[in-house]
Amino acid sequence: MSEPITPLSLGTWPTPVEPMPRLAAALGLGRDDLFIKRDDLTGLGGGGNKIRKLEWTVAEARANGADTLVTTGAPQSNHARLTAAAAARLGLRAVLVFPGAQGAARSGNLVLDAFLGAETVFSGATGQEALADAASRVCDRLRAEGARPALLPFGGSSALSARGYVRCGEELLSQVPGLRTAVVALGSGATMAGLVASLGAERTLGVDVGAVDDARRRVESFAVPHAPDVRADELRIDRGHIGAGYASLGRSVEEAMTLSARLEGVVLDPTYTGRAMAGLVAAARRGEIVPGDRTVFVHTGGLPGLFGHAEALAFADALPRPD
Repeated sequence: MSEPITPLSLGTWPTPVEPMPRLAAALGLGRDDLFIKRDDLTGLGGGGNKIRKLEWTVAEARANGADTLVTTGAPQSNHARLTAAAAARLGLRAVLVFPGAQGAARSGNLVLDAFLGAETVFSGATGQEALADAASRVCDRLRAEGARPALLPFGGSSALSARGYVRCGEELLSQVPGLRTAVVALGSGATMAGLVASLGAERTLGVDVGAVDDARRRVESFAVPHAPDVRADELRIDRGHIGAGYASLGRSVEEAMTLSARLEGVVLDPTYTGRAMAGLVAAARRGEIVPGDRTVFVHTGGLPGLFGHAEALAFADALPRPD
């Protein structure tokens, strides 16, 4: 029987919780009803939710003797950026495997990947299965070169890494007495899964960003080892903000990003937190989030991705300026 994994310490905990009174009032909620959990302020490599996951997955990799971290994602992947940051902190090598071909422009997270010393491989792959195969081939090449690679899961999500968000849910319960709903972006699944395991399905609203095709099943599979009674059909998931796809910028996301920035000074990214805030706004407008109930928006970070998103930058450039 293998030894239990002891997580690394890569972030700054607990992350703060702050009120959002002006946005609450704009949504018809009480000024003391809405809060933001600042998991964008986790510290390492520009911050974000992936650090909580990496504390577990990289600990497992090191326990197995790895000297190189390999992972996959879209070119603007926050998980890839923070994998590179964790590798730099720990003196490991990082290899990031992306789909498609490298473009001429490098912006957003790709710039930070370079600063952090990661090797980037544009595999030509399209689709998650092809990308996983490409990453496996990269690991084979690294072994042939004498390295000891560990392949971290897509988005850093697994039942093991969900423990990071079980702990986040425990933080929330101590920071926000009477918490009714935590709203969070649902990407590769483990962030929502950990919150479901600690808060319960009824208190966790996941806003699907379109990163995977089987999000509901993934959340269930990652949550059940920590909370065996979780059932996929009981999960609260809003799929109304995927729009034209993962890389698109929809109207509801444009509005949510603008409201958050201009009412609270909180800048969101167009892929994850912008969609999550759009889900919160929609839930308030349809009466699923109501005055008197304490709601927390879990800010999972990802701001560097804004600067690699052409649609979002064009939208911001066209916004009217206040007189």
